Amino acid sequence: MLDGKVMVTGGAGYIGSHAVLALLDAGHQVVVVDNLVTGFDWAVDARATLVELAVEDASIRDVIAEHRVAAILHFAGSVVVPESVADPLKYYRNNTAASRSLIESAVAAGVAHFIFSSTAATYGTPAKVPVAEGDPTIPINPYGMSKLMTEAMLRDVAAAHPINYACLRYFNVAGADPQGRSGQSTIGATHLIKIAVEAAIGKRDGVGVYGTDFDTPDGTGVRDYIHVSDLAAAHVAALGLLIERPAESHTLNCGYGRGFSVLEVLDAVDRVTNLTIARRFEGRRAGDPAALIADNAAILSALPWRPERDDLDGIVRDALAWERKLAERA
Repeated sequence: MLDGKVMVTGGAGYIGSHAVLALLDAGHQVVVVDNLVTGFDWAVDARATLVELAVEDASIRDVIAEHRVAAILHFAGSVVVPESVADPLKYYRNNTAASRSLIESAVAAGVAHFIFSSTAATYGTPAKVPVAEGDPTIPINPYGMSKLMTEAMLRDVAAAHPINYACLRYFNVAGADPQGRSGQSTIGATHLIKIAVEAAIGKRDGVGVYGTDFDTPDGTGVRDYIHVSDLAAAHVAALGLLIERPAESHTLNCGYGRGFSVLEVLDAVDRVTNLTIARRFEGRRAGDPAALIADNAAILSALPWRPERDDLDGIVRDALAWERKLAERA
């Protein structure tokens, strides 16, 4: 076990809050750092300590020292691809500059391990699908570039300082904690399954389908959807690997190795809800590739992690259950 606490930045957000649950369930002590701009204090499990703070704030070094932080899981950042195209400087500030500041604080404080929430958007439009970690990284939007720049910083820092890291490249994250402890609560979320289950309970009047002329079997975008609890478990396993092998760092795809189109996802939502969700067909969004599917051979080889929730209908059911729980809170 780690000699010290795990700091989770963005731990009041969607993926971060699930990682907090997974870490706590595995026996780690956790301190969450979140500025609560998009996160929610109630999403942080009571077993963790919450510090309301931006990751680039200089006082984060005091938090690291006070809590004897030995590892950082860095989720804080901005994640909406079309917004990154419209407002690139926001993404380079929130994702790249803030990460640089946090990494500097980690090195200064002697933090030994760092796990970075990266993205399949680093690949841009891949020449082949599934895409593997060694394939070219040519982002087609500022979101992907802002994350790739942070990956490069970590690589260079680990070569110069006694810190190792894991960059976990997420594909499309969906679902919610099966025990109903957390889920995606973001206002105005842009994730397809979140939007579709909101429509299913009447919070939206339908779902936009952005692009029907992609080079895919049905013309709509194809994505590799991973259950958020499986993704959280991958972080715990990656931390174990960093602790066990302090001289090694890793960049790993987090996905299931198969994809579903937008229309296939909406068909699944219709099946699970026994409803017909209205679909609005619109033009492509800026920065969207036709297909992104993970080659997950590397993560299966490097970690003891195995997907436990690789079922599209199950992902939708968990997302729907959380959406209904959110509606009860309102």
